[in-house]
Amino acid sequence: MILLPIALVFFGLAVFLFWWSVGNEQFEDLDREGERILFDEDTKPRNSAPQPKRDSDNDA
Repeated sequence: MILLPIALVFFGLAVFLFWWSVGNEQFEDLDREGERILFDEDTKPRNSAPQPKRDSDNDA
Protein backbone atom coordinates (compact mmCIF):
# COMPACT_ATOMS: atom_id res chain seq x y z
CA MET A 1 0.00 0.00 0.00
CA ILE A 2 2.88 2.35 0.60
CA LEU A 3 5.02 1.45 -2.42
CA LEU A 4 2.43 2.32 -5.06
CA PRO A 5 1.98 5.97 -3.97
CA ILE A 6 5.74 6.38 -3.64
CA ALA A 7 6.26 4.95 -7.14
CA LEU A 8 3.58 7.27 -8.53
CA VAL A 9 5.21 10.30 -6.89
CA PHE A 10 8.60 9.37 -8.39
CA PHE A 11 7.01 8.79 -11.79
CA GLY A 12 5.23 12.14 -11.63
CA LEU A 13 8.47 13.86 -10.62
CA ALA A 14 10.36 12.24 -13.51
CA VAL A 15 7.66 13.30 -16.00
CA PHE A 16 7.65 16.85 -14.60
CA LEU A 17 11.45 17.16 -14.80
CA PHE A 18 11.49 15.85 -18.36
CA TRP A 19 8.71 18.28 -19.35
CA TRP A 20 10.59 21.15 -17.68
CA SER A 21 13.89 20.32 -19.42
CA VAL A 22 12.25 20.12 -22.85
CA GLY A 23 10.44 23.40 -22.21
CA ASN A 24 13.69 25.13 -21.24
CA GLU A 25 15.47 23.82 -24.37
CA GLN A 26 17.95 21.63 -22.50
CA PHE A 27 18.02 19.16 -25.41
CA GLU A 28 18.50 21.67 -28.24
CA ASP A 29 22.29 21.34 -28.70
CA LEU A 30 23.46 17.86 -27.78
CA ASP A 31 26.70 17.96 -29.80
CA ARG A 32 28.39 21.11 -28.45
CA GLU A 33 29.46 19.71 -25.07
CA GLY A 34 30.70 16.49 -26.66
CA GLU A 35 32.82 18.40 -29.18
CA ARG A 36 34.03 21.09 -26.78
CA ILE A 37 36.49 18.73 -25.10
CA LEU A 38 38.10 17.83 -28.44
CA PHE A 39 39.25 21.34 -29.35
CA ASP A 40 41.81 23.54 -27.57
CA GLU A 41 40.99 27.12 -26.80
CA ASP A 42 42.98 29.65 -28.84
CA THR A 43 43.37 32.10 -25.99
CA LYS A 44 45.53 31.52 -22.95
CA PRO A 45 43.95 31.98 -19.54
CA ARG A 46 44.60 35.37 -18.04
CA ASN A 47 46.54 35.57 -14.81
CA SER A 48 43.97 36.53 -12.21
CA ALA A 49 46.47 37.71 -9.59
CA PRO A 50 47.73 41.27 -10.17
CA GLN A 51 51.48 41.65 -10.42
CA PRO A 52 53.10 43.72 -7.65
CA LYS A 53 54.39 47.08 -8.81
CA ARG A 54 58.16 47.48 -8.62
CA ASP A 55 59.97 50.70 -7.77
CA SER A 56 62.10 50.37 -10.91
CA ASP A 57 58.94 50.58 -13.06
CA ASN A 58 58.41 54.19 -12.01
CA ASP A 59 61.78 55.43 -13.37
CA ALA A 60 60.95 57.96 -16.05
